[in-house]
Amino acid sequence: MNHTPDSFELLPGAADSPVILHVPHSSWAVPADVRHGIVLDDRALELELAHITDSHTAEIAAGAAAASAAAPWRFVNHLSRLVIDPERFPDEREEMLAVGMGAVYTQTTHRETLRPDGFDGQPLIDRYFHPYAAAMTAAVADRLEAVGRAVIIDVHSYPTERLPYELHGDGPRPPICLGTDDFHTPAELLAHAEKAFADFSGTGINSPFAGTYVPLRYYGKDPRVSALMIEIRRDVYMQEPGGPAGPGLEALGTALASLVDAVHRTEI
Repeated sequence: MNHTPDSFELLPGAADSPVILHVPHSSWAVPADVRHGIVLDDRALELELAHITDSHTAEIAAGAAAASAAAPWRFVNHLSRLVIDPERFPDEREEMLAVGMGAVYTQTTHRETLRPDGFDGQPLIDRYFHPYAAAMTAAVADRLEAVGRAVIIDVHSYPTERLPYELHGDGPRPPICLGTDDFHTPAELLAHAEKAFADFSGTGINSPFAGTYVPLRYYGKDPRVSALMIEIRRDVYMQEPGGPAGPGLEALGTALASLVDAVHRTEI
């Protein structure tokens, strides 16, 4: 079975932009056939979506694209991460499997049952995960061919208070957490991000979330692909959990645009 055509979208940017804003966790949408495999009732599912979704991050990325001198490309997931999480790898080495949050989640943010024991997630991986990964890989390949480099900026958010599923949530929770990778995050890219978000009362590195997303074809192999994760603490811009956005939304879009423009101007 093929993936749903609108399950993800690549929104074109400037022809000479190396930047791909990746927005994997902003949607609340769970197709009806996928909903049947989830054991939560409607009220519990709505609450879980409020906790797990990086709400309004697609709007932040859109604001950045509109405010940038050279618009970035945007790769946006239109389905909830409760369908599949495109940033997990579907193999037994994935650390998040320990809390039921591999490519297909089996537990909730509060370590309760999301899908029954023995649930076969392979059909979801085949239908949604693999097409998404292939399309993201193709998007990076296109930027490499067009401009000789690709810079993936992951746009995420995280709750003010630690949730039970967080494996490394006992460290600092700054307004802006910058996730880095030893191979794919150049010092200059990190410095640009720290400058762009300097007005948000503090940035931190790799706490409470660490690492970056790079398609497996390039991960640890191709230095032309740079990556940085932006994790925004949700009280900076929205009502938690899962509530409306506030005035911080526009300021975050402007800050992200500043980072996009800095990357465009420099050879990272």
